[in-house]
Amino acid sequence: MIHSPSLQTTLPNRAEAGRRLVEPLLKYADRPEVIILALPRGGVPVAYEVAIALRVRLDLILVRKLGVPSHPEYAMGAIASGGVQILNEDALRAHPIDRAGFEAVVAREAQELSRREKAYRGTRPPPKVKGQVVILIDDGLATGSSMMAAIQAVKMQAPERVIVAVPVAPRETVEDLSMQVDEVICPLIPDWMMSIGYWYLDFPQTSDEEVIDLLQRAWERKLPSVSCTEHRDA
Repeated sequence: MIHSPSLQTTLPNRAEAGRRLVEPLLKYADRPEVIILALPRGGVPVAYEVAIALRVRLDLILVRKLGVPSHPEYAMGAIASGGVQILNEDALRAHPIDRAGFEAVVAREAQELSRREKAYRGTRPPPKVKGQVVILIDDGLATGSSMMAAIQAVKMQAPERVIVAVPVAPRETVEDLSMQVDEVICPLIPDWMMSIGYWYLDFPQTSDEEVIDLLQRAWERKLPSVSCTEHRDA
């Protein structure tokens, strides 16, 4: 199922983009089995606003885009925690790369993924999502490779339901993702995508410090106890 008014508008900033995701997600408010997993870094400010409004848990799903060496913003795939790797065959055909070059990109991004895991989470263990309702949030999608890797990583843990919520994404990506998850929420589906930042008035790079600050604030909140399913698997 896809929820989208498809309004051709711009987004003021990531925080406001998150607030625009709240209304279509209200049915998940105050439910202890619901957990929002943000894709850092840019997805965290968006997800924080949703988690605060819905009064549900917030955590991370670590994903790294595998950028084409000659065009780093163009994803030839993505990796996620748990050894998940997704390839974008169209990108690889358009921008051929030898095995050594590809493996070098994977190694570099795997190192950065590990660094972020330690920096953001510290000693806090990753969330257990078996039997949970998982809402995956990023600040926008282009090819969708990173989100697809996140979906695969989450599905390995057998959640009850997986929802993708993003402020902006191209129609083809939204349609592709809708076949992989239970619901896709995307308020803005432009006819042509350009870059994600094009659809924001204010789109600075999110810093590690901002990610850590928002996570700590979210984790310090008092929320209802999680469901018995997670307790059994803890």
